[in-house]
Parts: sequence; C-alpha cells; structure tokens
Amino acid sequence: MTTLDRPLRKDAERNRQRVMVAARELFAEEGLDVTLDDIARRAGVGVGTVYRRFPDKEQLIDALFEERIAAVAAIANDGLDIADPWTGLVHFLEASLELQVVDRGLKQVLLSTTHGQARVEDARDTIEPIVIALLTRAQEAGVVRDDIVVHDLVLMQHAIGEVADYTREADPDVWRRTLLVLLDGLRPDRRRPTPMPGPPLDAAGLLCSMQHWGGSRRRSSPSGA
Repeated sequence: MTTLDRPLRKDAERNRQRVMVAARELFAEEGLDVTLDDIARRAGVGVGTVYRRFPDKEQLIDALFEERIAAVAAIANDGLDIADPWTGLVHFLEASLELQVVDRGLKQVLLSTTHGQARVEDARDTIEPIVIALLTRAQEAGVVRDDIVVHDLVLMQHAIGEVADYTREADPDVWRRTLLVLLDGLRPDRRRPTPMPGPPLDAAGLLCSMQHWGGSRRRSSPSGA
C-alpha cells in the first residue's frame, strides 16, 4: 500500500481536503503553473504537509482533474442523446466551454499534453471518439461542412478560451459572441447570420481586456515572456 492509498488520521484527512480545495481554487483562477508552495499558503498548511501527500504536482493534477474531464465526456454523451444533430454538437461545445471558462486548469489539461498522468490521459482520450461521433452525425445530416475535422473543433476551443481569458474582467460572457460566429462558420450554407447572444465590448471594455491580458500573460508565463 502506498502513502497515497493508506487510510489517514482525521487531522491528516482534514489537511488533505484543505490542500485539495486550495489547489482546485488556484488551478481554476491561475492555471496549472501555480506551485505546491502556493497551494500550501492558500490552504494554510505547512509546505511539508503538501509534499507528503503530493510529492509531485502532477499527482495532484491527476487526482483533481480526472473527475472534471469525466464531466466533459458526460456532456459529449449528453449531446449524442439529443435527437437533433446540430443541437447536440452545439450543446457539447457550449457546455464544455462553460466549464473551461471558469476553470483555467481544466482548459490546460484538456487542450495540452503537458499535464496529467495516466488516469487523466485515459479520461481525456475517451472524449475524442464521442466528439467525432457528434461531428460525423452532424455532417451526415448536412448541417456541418464536410471539410471540418475534430481538430478544427479543438482549435475553436483554444481560440475561444483565449478570448475568454482576454475579456474576463470586462465581460465574462462576451466569448459567447465569438462562439456564435464560429458556429455559423461550421454551417455549409448561411444565408443570414444568427442573432448575437449579447452586446459587443465597448471601448472601455476593450481597454480593460487589453490591460488584463497583458498582466495575465506576465504572471502565467514561466519564462516571463
């Protein structure tokens, strides 16, 4: 039995839960570049407490995000349960993006191969075949362009995730406008655009986004670039 599998005393389990809560909050707010020292400070425990339970940050990421990625897979399966192929695909894209927008760590785990051990990788690998099925069904119904592949959808999520980070302080929902424009672009024939889901950023909002984005990039980039 490993240290991670061994039953914990009540005080040790309480500290473990504090570490997990702190890590979940920091990963969601700042992304996965936070350190175990950062997590210990947020949890109000000694650094040694964190390192005893999670000597490698990847183990903590693995423990936290397997369930979150499974939730994304469940959203994709829910999309297949929707009778209309277009609505099912849109449901997956919109609902999965809603999770990523509020959790920067989840976005990084889903859209990169840098973080996550075997359990997370396995969970992530279950999502792609479901999304391919959603896309194929929509294409066979004639509601999505034939030249779209699943990797186009991944790039869409990358792009919208960047928009969401860029505009988070100015308007946390304006990314939905970008999603709608890209969804219209998936259609094989769009004679008129879909009405926008909300107003655009004004000049003050754009300025706020530019200022926030620059600061966020400096904080999150390990190289300081």
